[in-house]
Amino acid sequence: KKLLASVALFPERAHLVGAYSLGKAQRVIALLREAGYDAPIYLHGAMDKITHYYESRGIALGELRPAKGMKKADLAGTITLAPPSATSDIWTRRFPDPVTAFASGWMRVRARARQRGVELPLVISDHADWDGLTATIEATGAGEVWVTHGQEDALVHWCKARGLAARPLDLVGYGDEEESEAVTADEAEA
Repeated sequence: KKLLASVALFPERAHLVGAYSLGKAQRVIALLREAGYDAPIYLHGAMDKITHYYESRGIALGELRPAKGMKKADLAGTITLAPPSATSDIWTRRFPDPVTAFASGWMRVRARARQRGVELPLVISDHADWDGLTATIEATGAGEVWVTHGQEDALVHWCKARGLAARPLDLVGYGDEEESEAVTADEAEA
């Protein structure tokens, strides 16, 4: 809705959405279609093959067009999906006064959006919500659950309350870089 509101507000500008090519881009397209956006969506060349693969597997994504070869003026008021790195590349010069957007759960952190020069942060996370996560655990029929990150204590407690063996699985170097750096600094002082 935020992206579509911006397109309506700035019809003279192109909207470039940085999204990872596998999964995130197709999710953004599907969300746009669910919201009623039926205009063509343009794709960076790096997104073309994988997105068309989704369609070949029966996932309807509406009309998709390559951004390559389009006239600059014809891209006003359009939405183009590209790998995040392309939204700050020379490639963007082909678009009229582009609004740079980025679709990621990290866009919830304003500093991340500012660091990337994102004008329109779109908070779209790949992580499962609590209900989805617990439903998946129940659906697997697992007798033991190892939790890798997130709210380990809460999920371990939930599992144990249901008679499942559960424990946090501490992966070295995963998600705790700052914590390990602080420990190293403390150890160095000792």
